[in-house]
Amino acid sequence: MADKKYETPMLDELEKGPWPSFVKEIKKSTDISPACQDLLGVLEVSYEDKKNHWKHGGIVGVMGYGGGIIGRYSDMPEQFPEVAHFHTIRVNMPTGWFYTSDALRTLCDIWDRHGSGLTNMHGSTGDVIFLGTTTDELEPTFKDLTAAGFDLGGSGSCVRTPSACVGQARCEWACYDTLAACNDITQTYQDELHRPAFPYKFKFKFSGCPNDCVASIARSDLAIIGTWKDEIQQDDAAVAEYAASGLDIQKDVCGHCPSKCMEWDGQKLRISNRECVHCMHCINVMPKALRPGKEKGAAILIGAKAPIVQGALLASVLIPFVPAEELLDTIKELTSRIWDFWGEYGKNRERIGELIQRVGMANFLDAIGLDPVPEMVSAPRDNPYVYFKAEDKI
Repeated sequence: MADKKYETPMLDELEKGPWPSFVKEIKKSTDISPACQDLLGVLEVSYEDKKNHWKHGGIVGVMGYGGGIIGRYSDMPEQFPEVAHFHTIRVNMPTGWFYTSDALRTLCDIWDRHGSGLTNMHGSTGDVIFLGTTTDELEPTFKDLTAAGFDLGGSGSCVRTPSACVGQARCEWACYDTLAACNDITQTYQDELHRPAFPYKFKFKFSGCPNDCVASIARSDLAIIGTWKDEIQQDDAAVAEYAASGLDIQKDVCGHCPSKCMEWDGQKLRISNRECVHCMHCINVMPKALRPGKEKGAAILIGAKAPIVQGALLASVLIPFVPAEELLDTIKELTSRIWDFWGEYGKNRERIGELIQRVGMANFLDAIGLDPVPEMVSAPRDNPYVYFKAEDKI
């Protein structure tokens, strides 16, 4: 079967140009994996027909786990028998995506034995993605993975595999230990990760600072984003060095500040920290001169999602600041309250952000026992017919 070739003129176009090509990578594997050749064939037909040739449905799994395996069946099994079954396996990745070379070789060896050999490092969930195997190979793959110290990730209506940036392991901006937090949450919610029992999926993502390198504000139901509560640490001598080296501080730093909280008179940089929104721009531009404050912790946001059932949502602030030492206890207590409400009132395939949209943030906050704070406002009030009493004035 390995010598079977298909004409793929449309896919060949994707090999052209300066960018990496998934087609080129699949072709590299055709000599050792017949499934890769049939994969190219069915994909070429999909491009010609302008429709997907993978059937919807077909639940598969391993004993004791309801998540981690995504069933894939071709609707053209006679023409492309090597991908009649082409199941995807999600493998729970190390926190922060830290691997040894031996661990990577172990994963690849397991997949060469049991599947197509194609991997995705990493999927949009964060997991290691094993692309393509048959139903008979699922249990042997799972056995080899667990023997090597790996576990399956989440799939279906469950806790998806929590993910985190490298945090304090390598990043000087991290305001809390993302690796420890992500690992703790992963271990705490093992049952919820492997046995789907929710209205829909639930994602935790941990970013160490407002740069948000795991895009938690756009992709997670509960986003934990590191921040600080006091003033930005400022080294005036280092600011002067940046100016002397040619950096246009007024244009490139102050001019791009979204809250216009900075002033540069040619000699001194002044920051109105009360107006700072912690966007990290000035720190990114002048890392030797500016640093996050010393009172570190994280903001907890809720409700982000991609445009699947309804439109995309960015996360909304739930708690504007939690000290680093209180973070894990706060996350777990909040999660318990959120899941109780979501499990009771969530509709099938309704993410927590969509539930909040449907019932209103006020009702949601009342249900989970949180008081509203100004940081929760997602957009300024635009109704001109709002009147304040004299005693309400500041």
